[in-house]
Amino acid sequence: MAKVVEWMDPSTVVAEKVGDGKETTARSGDGAGTVARSTFQSILFEAIKDGSVTETAEAPECFTDLNLDQVVDSVTVTKQEYNLKPFFYTALHDVKAIQYRHAIMQDLENPQLFEIIQAFAKQMRVMREALEQVTKLSYKYQKERWFLDAVEIYCDAINRLVNELAHLELKARGWLAFREYLTDYVRSARFVSLQAETRQVKADLSTVKYCVLIKGTTVKVRKYEEEPDYSAEVEETFAKFKQGAVKDYRVKFPTWNDMNHVEAQILDCVAQLYPQVFAALDNFCAKNAKYLDDTVARFDREVEFYIAYLEYIALMKRAGLQFCYPQVSDTCKAVHANQAFDLALAYKLVSSDSSIVCNDFYLQDQERILVVTGPNQGGKTTFARMFGQLHYLASLGVPVPGKDAQLFLYDQLLTHFECEEDIQNRRGKLEDDLVRIHDILNRATPQSLVILNEIFTSTTLQDALFLSKEILARLAELDALCVCVTFLDELATFNDKTVSMTSEVVPENPTARTFKIKRKPADGLAYALALAAKYRLTYDRLKERLQG
Repeated sequence: MAKVVEWMDPSTVVAEKVGDGKETTARSGDGAGTVARSTFQSILFEAIKDGSVTETAEAPECFTDLNLDQVVDSVTVTKQEYNLKPFFYTALHDVKAIQYRHAIMQDLENPQLFEIIQAFAKQMRVMREALEQVTKLSYKYQKERWFLDAVEIYCDAINRLVNELAHLELKARGWLAFREYLTDYVRSARFVSLQAETRQVKADLSTVKYCVLIKGTTVKVRKYEEEPDYSAEVEETFAKFKQGAVKDYRVKFPTWNDMNHVEAQILDCVAQLYPQVFAALDNFCAKNAKYLDDTVARFDREVEFYIAYLEYIALMKRAGLQFCYPQVSDTCKAVHANQAFDLALAYKLVSSDSSIVCNDFYLQDQERILVVTGPNQGGKTTFARMFGQLHYLASLGVPVPGKDAQLFLYDQLLTHFECEEDIQNRRGKLEDDLVRIHDILNRATPQSLVILNEIFTSTTLQDALFLSKEILARLAELDALCVCVTFLDELATFNDKTVSMTSEVVPENPTARTFKIKRKPADGLAYALALAAKYRLTYDRLKERLQG
């Protein structure tokens, strides 16, 4: 009895094939079919020159000091296939470009749009899995069938996205331009032809029916000639002899995707029986090798920048922390933030159900330098990191941690945090500090943002004070924005551009930290006296103990 097999998918002579789930980066085509009428280029960049974007491959120097490397690692950990880190390494230096991203992300915070884009991204991942499978398979027609599947998934994803975006109220120029581009694209001759050819080839393949005749080691393949299928009658005849549970003798097909050599030979025979159908499949694959539209491929990757960040901050939003779209200016240096926090630290604390302390700051009029003093382990360094993080994140055009903020769009973010000595440079700690800070001062401009964290701790108090004043004088003369964390209270009143902020302690217990940084005069001496009193180390108490 001949077995009837219908050609419907890559599982002609084996069980249905399923992708191995491996995700790969989308491969962009040569732009064939791209519609020139629409002005849309990128969902991430307002304007692209020469059709390409310059991405920063390496993290900025400030990343480690500000723990931004931890932030970006956490944001992108589930999005490795998209290679998003270069986008987070590339700060914007144009206020309009930042506003462009703000509008995009604000629309994307609509749950309906968010779900639509996630569904599109899922279909594109399935498409890439099919393309990846093509590279792993060995036999021509099986590879071509997987390729056909990938094209069909792509066409379906585009049509679905166009239809769903058409019913949404979008406000951002970027989204409106993208919707217009897609609408034009699906009407283009290239896409219409691609979709029609895909459907036709699939329909032709669905008509392929053949029989496999097996006798000993001989396998013959011929066209199906309307022979009746006796399977149901045989099962019904022998059903009455069944008594209880019996052993299942049915052969289980292998679960791997690739064909074996016997299956491949059967398929080659089928192709000889239907030469026109398989010739059409060959032509389709050759003609549409670069079917993927450049702009769609770019969108698929770029939109994940927004998705990844929104998913990252969602955890903290659920914990009650606030995020805002800051006002950004490249001229006004009056900056402020309310209820702000260190993003990297907050992510860790929220994950462990710990509380987060938020802080405020502002600079107004001629104020440019925040000098932060107070006890060790009181949150000073965290505050400095927070200040830098806010400004860097603002330059990416994403929401920043805080209730509201107005921030400065800098040209360079320069940081100096204490680091381990490098035995290879053979410099001492003080010399290394001087070399690094000299480099910062040479590079800094009036538009720069400088963060100095506890410099010159390895030298004498007198030398540290002298050197620190010289550095602050240079920065004040530049009119650059600066945060200086220091153990030198004298710097808090250096000049009229300097603002003093102090890390507070619990009044009743000076050894307990509140991690609140307040705008007030430095009071390190009072703190030292409180500690001395707590442990009975004041002059009077020591004198009493010695006399006793």
